[in-house]
Amino acid sequence: MRVIFAPDSFKGSARATEVATALAEGWASIRPDDELLLLPMADGGEGTLDAFELAVPGSRRLRVAVTGPDERDRSVRDVEANWLLLPDGTGVVELANTSGITLIDSLAPLDAHTFGFGQAIADALDHGVSRLLLAVGGSASTDGGAGVLTALGARLLDIAGNELALGGGALAALHSVDLSGLRERPASGALVLSDVTNPLLGPQGAAAVFGEQKGADAAQRAELEAGLGRLAAALTVDPSASGAGAAGGTGFGLRAWGATLAPGSEAVGEALGLPREALRADVIVTGEGRFDEQSAAGKVAGYIVALPRQPHASVMLVAGSVEAPTAGFSGVRSLIRLAGGRGVALAEPLRWIREAGASLAVTYPSPCGNRRD
Repeated sequence: MRVIFAPDSFKGSARATEVATALAEGWASIRPDDELLLLPMADGGEGTLDAFELAVPGSRRLRVAVTGPDERDRSVRDVEANWLLLPDGTGVVELANTSGITLIDSLAPLDAHTFGFGQAIADALDHGVSRLLLAVGGSASTDGGAGVLTALGARLLDIAGNELALGGGALAALHSVDLSGLRERPASGALVLSDVTNPLLGPQGAAAVFGEQKGADAAQRAELEAGLGRLAAALTVDPSASGAGAAGGTGFGLRAWGATLAPGSEAVGEALGLPREALRADVIVTGEGRFDEQSAAGKVAGYIVALPRQPHASVMLVAGSVEAPTAGFSGVRSLIRLAGGRGVALAEPLRWIREAGASLAVTYPSPCGNRRD
């Protein structure tokens, strides 16, 4: 059989390339004669650069030092990041490796910002990119993209005309935004790759839905919501637009720059040629760290299970935890269940991912009668 392994990363545990390899190793231990194709995926979050680098021959990683997401001094560049230059002149910039939540030692819900992400975008512009793909998943902040806009030349001012400090908490003092110094987008525009469809404000907005995972308690979420409201009032962008709440409102800030939003999984899948390969596959195995209600709304697993495929073809899912209905998947494996507990699964994620791959392969008769000892 022809089997495709197209997982997302298991955030905090394993990169998508590692997950795809481990799944394939497990599968091959049961069915060594199958044709295996590894296409590690991303949805606009962590691993997006890896996916594009694998998919597009001739891509080049360019290093850039940026201000970390919890650094208060804008002149300090304490994060060694990189962005990807594709052969056609497109630049791919990933928020996760410039202003991501994995880059800070302790959560800073009011102070964290996206200034470093903006610096990396500016570096890509300095290199003359013709188009930008901006992967915004994995944010540490809820600043509405204020940090990005500041790094690109905007001035966020208080009532006295002083520039605001970085971070979502500083938006409480926002009076006006001066966009006159904002850098121009590249000739072919900027596309925001996002895995969420939330608006900027309200009960489904950036602060309400994602603030807690970034360390904000109820009072801080209310403070961040108010600040985002002031930012929305100062800019002529619709805060209710789908994806405006992505990455703590970074989607909103980038829309103010004139960028457009697109499903990240779809953009990465197209670059990898996944729709074409899916039509030739007998089995597609995907996965992510947690499969929940949001997985169907732009994340990798939801994108893959919806791809057109042959009538006999199966789609299977491996996840650290499964917390939502799995309709459409012919086989599902939870690492927590396989390992017998969350702690055990997290201690050796790749071991249990291999076990999951082997367990799924067992559901198909082996043409050679091979089984592991």
